[in-house]
Amino acid sequence: MEENRLQNSGGDITVNLELSIEDMQKVFGTNDRYVKKLEKDFHVIIVDRNGGVSVTGDAKHVDVAVRVLKQLVTLSERGNEIEEQSVDYAITMGMEEKEEVLTEIDSDCICHTVSGKPVKPKTLGQKNYVDAIRNHMIVFGLGPAGTGKTYLAMAMAITAFKNNEVSRIILTRPAIEAGEKLGFLPGDLQSKVDPYLRPLYDALYQIMGAESFLKNMEKGLIEVAPLAYMRGRTLDNAYIILDEAQNTTPAQMKMFLTRIGFGSKVVITGDASQKDLAPGTQSGLDLAKKVLGKIDEIAFCNLTSKDVVRHPLVQQIVQAYENYEAKELSHTTKRERYGKKS
Repeated sequence: MEENRLQNSGGDITVNLELSIEDMQKVFGTNDRYVKKLEKDFHVIIVDRNGGVSVTGDAKHVDVAVRVLKQLVTLSERGNEIEEQSVDYAITMGMEEKEEVLTEIDSDCICHTVSGKPVKPKTLGQKNYVDAIRNHMIVFGLGPAGTGKTYLAMAMAITAFKNNEVSRIILTRPAIEAGEKLGFLPGDLQSKVDPYLRPLYDALYQIMGAESFLKNMEKGLIEVAPLAYMRGRTLDNAYIILDEAQNTTPAQMKMFLTRIGFGSKVVITGDASQKDLAPGTQSGLDLAKKVLGKIDEIAFCNLTSKDVVRHPLVQQIVQAYENYEAKELSHTTKRERYGKKS
């Protein structure tokens, strides 16, 4: 991408970039909303001029904005649709002078969905999570909603299954009521627990396809079941995903971890801020972090609000809750200290 730099009389600089019309349309976004974000956050002026783009402003700000633009153009040239999340993350990385990681992350394609869409990590935290899954026997993926914990684990499991690295996939969740009672749901036991497993089914349908999923499920090669069904079993040569692990008790977590057999890989996902356990009940996920933290073959990956890849508003909601909870914790700690002194 050719670049032309001009010094303006007022002390600002202007950098002109040559872009194709297609890349420019993707990077600018509908009604130029992506470029407006860049202008606001980097305090520059970006103009579409004669088949190219000019960026004007303070030299330091222009340099960062140009580097971010180049990263977004590279993503576009690789066939990616530029989404608002991509732009927001590119801006965040630019402010931290890490904008080059965007293209490095994008080069890691896990698999493709049935519609042909590539499944890739979209943030540095997600990239580290995927690498940990590749390199460790057991991985704990911890973080708020929308960070791709379950979806990326599913993509890795399906890829391993298709490559004959494992002979089956086992997906499980604790069937804990989120403010509702199982007994009020209609149908038999399977009908009652299916709503809790629906997110796992949805990811399987999207990545593997409904026909392939149902075929392998009938053969017993893919199993989606409540955590209680794992008791008494030994799971060899399997890719095992335990979702919503914050809702396990310590006994359930120990039971699950001791089911693991030879040739198996395990991913455990959870969000410690969204427990549905009875008041006063310790989470098996919280205890596991304390007990297993020093075992080499077990990795703990902590995803944050920066790794949220849903609607940008979700990222703001997660961040707002994190700030509120941190503030409340600080006030509680101060009250406890004051109480002890008095």
